[in-house]
Amino acid sequence: MVFSSFVFLFCFLPVVLVLYYLTPKRFRNITLFAVDLVFYAWGEPVFVLLMLVSIAVNYIAGILLGRYRKRKKLSKLILIADVAVNLGLLGFFKYAGLIGQTLNIVLPFLNLPVMEVALPIGISFYTFQTMSYTIDVYRNTVKVQKNFIAFGTYVSLFPQLIAGPIVRYEDVAAQMMDRHENLEQFTDGVKVFLIGLSKKVLIANEMGGLWDIIRNSGSQSGAVGAWAGIIAYTFQIYFDFSGYSDMAIGLGKMFGFEFIKNFDYPYISKSITEFWRRWHISLGTWFREYVYIPLGGNRKGLPRQILNLGIVWFLTGLWHGASYNFILWGLYFGVILVVEKTFMLKLLKKIPAVFGHIYSLILIVFGWLIFYFEDMGEMGTYFLRMFGSDGFAMEETVMVTVISYLPLLIIAALASTPLASVLYHKIKSRPVLCCMDSTGTAAALLLCTAKLSGSTYNPFLYFKF
Repeated sequence: MVFSSFVFLFCFLPVVLVLYYLTPKRFRNITLFAVDLVFYAWGEPVFVLLMLVSIAVNYIAGILLGRYRKRKKLSKLILIADVAVNLGLLGFFKYAGLIGQTLNIVLPFLNLPVMEVALPIGISFYTFQTMSYTIDVYRNTVKVQKNFIAFGTYVSLFPQLIAGPIVRYEDVAAQMMDRHENLEQFTDGVKVFLIGLSKKVLIANEMGGLWDIIRNSGSQSGAVGAWAGIIAYTFQIYFDFSGYSDMAIGLGKMFGFEFIKNFDYPYISKSITEFWRRWHISLGTWFREYVYIPLGGNRKGLPRQILNLGIVWFLTGLWHGASYNFILWGLYFGVILVVEKTFMLKLLKKIPAVFGHIYSLILIVFGWLIFYFEDMGEMGTYFLRMFGSDGFAMEETVMVTVISYLPLLIIAALASTPLASVLYHKIKSRPVLCCMDSTGTAAALLLCTAKLSGSTYNPFLYFKF
């Protein structure tokens, strides 16, 4: 277990910030690297060794790729070996159980024991980051990082270590060696961090509570309640993950880093193609740059493009977890994207935008249903319930609960759009806003503190991916 939210917010973070800014500028990476390791070791001291191995392997691979860049065959072998080690570690810790289950289904006579291996938090994120570095060194698009501390800091940077965004080395290479921290950036970071914290504590957690109630109510929810439940989960996963991404971006700013935006109001999309340009942008960028384009992208005809999309979306699903529902989820979106690229996008452009929004939201909601249920039987039961298998009306207790959550559902819907951001930027130049801005920031902190102090530890959903 990593730090509880309360301990992180009021103990760990203030101490780290003081240490960081008391440290002379040229030694700040050393301070950050040490802090990163302490942060990760708080709940998983054994897996710190695994991360250090990953850092060392990729650091050495980068040095060798830089040294033998002109010897193409040798540099390619070094890259292949490095990628094999990275994927081997990720595969063992994340997919050993799934591989054993699959082999027992396909070859039942083997009767292999299914391994239960503890999953190191954040391994999917930092593995993809380290591979982005070595691949880019091989491509000669970034310089070799010869400073081990700087490279280790990049891989283990605690703001985004355990749940992203996936920061490519190319995007922060200059910042690793020369950051210009300033008060304006720090203040902006505090605001962005508190926006993310509010998303998580004030909306995602509450939506998760409604989802749990409806899911556990079984047939009492009826079709109306079932739809309300999966919509609540749709809001929960968005505000949970985008909230963490905002917190990571805000924390990065506090330490002088600028990370890329990871979410761009995905639920306002008019197609699934647009949705995936707005959702988990860093993961989509990674697969596009390091899988889809190297496979040929859309440059080798439609049949090859369809194959490439199938591979990318199979891997996208698999990246999220060692369960068949994640693979099904990835392929589900892969099929939709193929359909859109072949003819659906042209149709969507001809019809009123509202129908594109409705079409996209329905498909997104079905996607989250697949994403949530690892048990296919439970998934099927819930899907049928959404279409009236247990009747349409909610029983009174469930109805009262849903009605009590209705104001928050409306707030979540509005917060999923850029409405608040647009209004803020329209009036931010007015003098009165300076006071409102500070008051809002303080209010957000107080509300989140009150919620955190009265609740048990609730980790982010994406910690397990």
